[in-house]
Amino acid sequence: MASMNLFTTISLAPDSRNSTAYFPRRRANFVALAATSPESPPEIELEFIGPKAGSDGKYPVEKAKAISGEKLLRNIMTDNKIELYATYGKLMNCGGGGSCGTCIVEIIEGKDLLNERTNTELRYLKKKPESWRLACQTIVGNKENSGKVVVQRIPQRKK
Repeated sequence: MASMNLFTTISLAPDSRNSTAYFPRRRANFVALAATSPESPPEIELEFIGPKAGSDGKYPVEKAKAISGEKLLRNIMTDNKIELYATYGKLMNCGGGGSCGTCIVEIIEGKDLLNERTNTELRYLKKKPESWRLACQTIVGNKENSGKVVVQRIPQRKK
């Protein structure tokens, strides 16, 4: 078996008897990065319709984007500083635990881009329309789909 020279010799003083020192040879430090896909992960575009019409009679709309399947609707709204709770909900919300029912929203468009209703939602929303969801229980996307979801921030009563 061939021996490998793992040391580099360096002369310390040209005229000295013990002028040679041995230091470990340095290897090149590099990391081979795996090729990443040029495609970005699928995104969900969200529109949040305000609870009250403005002076012009139109409802304000706020927009946000989220990577599909990574976040709950409640977290997307809070991260983007989009108002979720009415006055009572601001005081009495459970912080996303699914135990208060104050984060109810209505899905106007894109219901197929969200997870199915959870058992918590089935309990709190059993007498509500199918389009109503708890934002703290609603996952936006499934890591494979992309599209647009339109959310009414505080549901309007159906007549």
